[in-house]
Amino acid sequence: MTKPLPLNSTIGIIGGGQLGRMLAMAAARLGYRTVILEPQADCPAAQAANRQIVAAYDDPAALDELAKVSAVVTYEFENVPVVAAERLAASVPVHPPPRALKVSQDRLAEKTFLNGIGVPTADFRAVDSDADLHAALDAFGGNGILKTRRLGYDGKGQRVFRSHTGDVTGSVAAMGGVPLILESFVPFEREISIIAARGIDGGLSAFDPAENVHRDGILHTSTLPASVSPTTAKAATGAAFSILGALDYVGVIGVEFFVLPDGGLLANEIAPRVHNSGHWTEAACAVSQFEQHIRAVAGLPLGDPRRHSDCVMENLIGDDVFRAPALLAEADLVLHLYGKAEARPGRKMGHFTRLLRR
Repeated sequence: MTKPLPLNSTIGIIGGGQLGRMLAMAAARLGYRTVILEPQADCPAAQAANRQIVAAYDDPAALDELAKVSAVVTYEFENVPVVAAERLAASVPVHPPPRALKVSQDRLAEKTFLNGIGVPTADFRAVDSDADLHAALDAFGGNGILKTRRLGYDGKGQRVFRSHTGDVTGSVAAMGGVPLILESFVPFEREISIIAARGIDGGLSAFDPAENVHRDGILHTSTLPASVSPTTAKAATGAAFSILGALDYVGVIGVEFFVLPDGGLLANEIAPRVHNSGHWTEAACAVSQFEQHIRAVAGLPLGDPRRHSDCVMENLIGDDVFRAPALLAEADLVLHLYGKAEARPGRKMGHFTRLLRR
């Protein structure tokens, strides 16, 4: 049996946003200290952590300091430089493993990996030139979503083609001249996600699937239960477990799926971290996704993921944060604000979860 981290051990967290903040809060509840590596001083996570190292994510001296003071290192976002994770892994356990970053940071590598382990996705083609794009659009009937292979999030770095038969000259340059991928349209009925976890001992756990609605490329709501059959829910959980096993993963992962009219599933993307669509777990489960992640990376037993309440989680974007006083007047509502100094359009400022009476 794996020996858990002793109480008061320090967990290093790369990234200082709201996910790092919630991980630091969960770690503190379980008796652990946290140190954040983040270039922005007084970041949201630092407000809840014991210490912040203010430096770039790939700063060698900062990484060495993080490794020196941490018993284990994790991260809150998937664009951590792989070389940084590998440098850390040479001297301290890093969970999830650097390979998970490699797979998730490139949409072509991600979909190739998923197909390789038997998890279906939308059809896709690599696009490195306008000629590649023309050929890919021909293959997909003139339809598809052109995406940057790396660094896109919340709808950024994308262009939609519908019944396109014209000239595509300049399209690759307009996207920044970076490697791209064209993904076929999927006639899906809804989007769901699974938040799953794998412990150091290989134990697996998954929360119920959430049904997600996006606005302007940003998650708006996650609803539990999702309107899917038990067969579809089981298939989504099985796919997530396959991904965890194939990556020798430790920690929490978010896996997004398209649900087809027949109940079949196509994986959309994986996030090697705690996930926005799992925020509801802090209100509707005894063990949140954040505690589950800390349990996993600390070598503790995974918690029971069962949901005690139906619920709807909603993100507060930009000026939505000023709804907080009115929201706090509601019964059966759990509010979580992220401590960000300025409300800007498109910026996630917090979220709330309404518990629904069964």
